[in-house]
Amino acid sequence: MTLSREESSPPLRWKFSQVFGERCPGEEVQDIDIVSAIEFDKTGDYLAVGDRGGRVVIFERKDGKHTPRPSVYRNVLERFDSTVTQQPEYRYKTEFQSHEPEFDYLSSTEIEEKINKVRWCATPNGALFLLSTNDKTIKLWKIKEQKVKKVQNMDPNQVVSSENSLLAERSFMSGQDKRSVGNGLHLEWTENMNADTEDAVHTRCRKVYGHAHDFNINSISINSDGETFMSADDLRVNLWNLGIGDQCFNIINIKPPNMEDLTEIITSAEFHPIHCNLLAYGSSRGFIRLVDLRQSALCDHSARILQDGESRGSKSFFTEIIASISDIKFSRDGQHILSRDYMNLKLWDVRSGSSPIAVFKIHEHVQPKLCDLYNNDSIFDKFECCISGDGLHFATGSYSDVLRIFSHGIGSEEGITIQAGRNPKRPSQQAPPRARRSSLSNLTRGFYWQAHQNSSLCNEEISCDSKLSRLAWHPTTNLIACASTNSLFLYYV
Repeated sequence: MTLSREESSPPLRWKFSQVFGERCPGEEVQDIDIVSAIEFDKTGDYLAVGDRGGRVVIFERKDGKHTPRPSVYRNVLERFDSTVTQQPEYRYKTEFQSHEPEFDYLSSTEIEEKINKVRWCATPNGALFLLSTNDKTIKLWKIKEQKVKKVQNMDPNQVVSSENSLLAERSFMSGQDKRSVGNGLHLEWTENMNADTEDAVHTRCRKVYGHAHDFNINSISINSDGETFMSADDLRVNLWNLGIGDQCFNIINIKPPNMEDLTEIITSAEFHPIHCNLLAYGSSRGFIRLVDLRQSALCDHSARILQDGESRGSKSFFTEIIASISDIKFSRDGQHILSRDYMNLKLWDVRSGSSPIAVFKIHEHVQPKLCDLYNNDSIFDKFECCISGDGLHFATGSYSDVLRIFSHGIGSEEGITIQAGRNPKRPSQQAPPRARRSSLSNLTRGFYWQAHQNSSLCNEEISCDSKLSRLAWHPTTNLIACASTNSLFLYYV
């Protein structure tokens, strides 16, 4: 993927698709029902949602699933240079209790059942495999459909045994003389029984990966080899084999000999989507470190550091707090990384770490209110980000249940603002962003862009109680799933 002027794409026109768990105005939402994790599988046919109550809900796409277009129909579309868009439809498939609240007697602390992350694994033999984690324990779940026979219609008067057939009123009065089957039931019962099959979903925990993290787990990521995954907490990153639950390898450890010398923590980590030896992790200081597992067994020394050079200027009390990276995502080809800190969404070229190639300001209007946000701890809120399959569009959330969507390129608008709901509020779009300065990367053709916050939101009051922090982008379609408290909204193009 090469991000250039020719690849600039017009802004997408987003429409409401579905909502699950919609709440009525004024309805009180229990804390255990709040969505805490969202993830599409690689095909986009399944969507997993975790909540603070330790539950995982699976949704399955019903429209067009595994139904490729006929070649004749496809040729007609190509001839007329037209496409057919179909609104995606997801339906509830199953749910299960992944984690329960626990108590750690060694440290005298309670371990919440809240699901921090969910990640889909490879799907052999038609079964689905899913990793889920709370603060301390990771579990591997197998989700498989099975055919179950159920009796639909049965006349109980037809049940007659060979031993008392003469005592059956119907048989005696009608003079029936039908032979019986071997199990003692009359043939007439089996002839009138209608059995049907239906799909039943069975969920089973296959592995438990625990007792490897002293601090709360903030990330899990599946490796491209399909056999290993990593888990990260504040100070350590561990490497696991999916088939081994009682052993892992510590590959990153930033814990200093004296904890008073601690200057940063790990906030997010993810494997490279193609090369199984590469991974990246973000820190509370705003750095993104790229690591090559081939260099050494303990990868404390990074292969490359991505850092915004322009953020090293003037500093304030809040500078380091808002610079903390809450989430990172690789593009599908692995050439770019999307990161989210408190104020900005940044796009990085992994081959040029001097500065991000694009910066999108999310909620610049909260800048004068950082002191109030610090006093009520909202300044420590973590927002996720996601990137489209083609790598040209990016999304993240903000306060007041606002979804921000941006497109990369010269001809793109500065972004789209959607307020989660059936009838999303869409402020008018502004002019394209202006060029800020040239970039060293040849991929961007010498342009470096910085989008600006939509002015229509600048005068709005900040609603810290309602925030959109969890979201995921469909891997092949322009479809976004985002969560507001206990409600799951889906938007499509």
